Amino acid sequence: MTELAIEIKGLHKIYRRGFLAKKEICAVRNLNLEIKSGEAWALVGPNGAGKTTTLHCLVGLLNPTSGSITIFGENPLSPDARRKVGFQSEIFFSYSYMNPVDGLKFYGRLSGLKDPDLKERVTKALNLAGLSDCLFQTMGTFSKGMMQRVGLAQSILHDPSVIIWDEPSTGLDPEGRRLVMDLILKLKSEGKTVLLSTHILSDIERVCDHISIINKGGILLSESIDSLLTKHSGKTLEDIYLETVRGKADAQ
Repeated sequence: MTELAIEIKGLHKIYRRGFLAKKEICAVRNLNLEIKSGEAWALVGPNGAGKTTTLHCLVGLLNPTSGSITIFGENPLSPDARRKVGFQSEIFFSYSYMNPVDGLKFYGRLSGLKDPDLKERVTKALNLAGLSDCLFQTMGTFSKGMMQRVGLAQSILHDPSVIIWDEPSTGLDPEGRRLVMDLILKLKSEGKTVLLSTHILSDIERVCDHISIINKGGILLSESIDSLLTKHSGKTLEDIYLETVRGKADAQ
């Protein structure tokens, strides 16, 4: 039996707003998800559906209101689980006066990596991210897309078993998007687990094994992409997504 890389049970996340935090906003409600080791899984949904909140709870940036999360059976806040996860947020920031080589060396040392292995890992990660032509250019001069590439590189620098990306194609040109898709296929071939949030459904159809459609904090549909396309013969993943989201909205 294939090991579960990510397991989420009954996840609830409530934000409290307003005077004395009396107003409650439920961003995620009773969300359940099981992702096996080696799978590429897409989490999709409208803006404000709860995708980023879910991912932030998964990597420990937010505390769930209730429910449980494990990474390979461990608490995501444990040092061992943290070492197994690479994460990129939707918008990646770094020190503008650094170049990507120095920036990744800094992040690598924070992860416990040491020379000479660190130097080799930095070079490999930046090459995979398509940054080999600007290794020593200060990041303050980088475009949004170039910074996204640096974020991708830092997320795989320490050779994690689980890679979690929130909108990894933000700001990327078509070549950059293709690079992300090729990188996902490469990571899958190495047995890595990939969970990403994205709005680009054609990319998902090409590289992911499963899709979960989320709206208003809850999962509307969670299924393998192959079986979904077979079941809805003649329709694209985008067609199925829109029908699922709109149909549920009409029912509500």
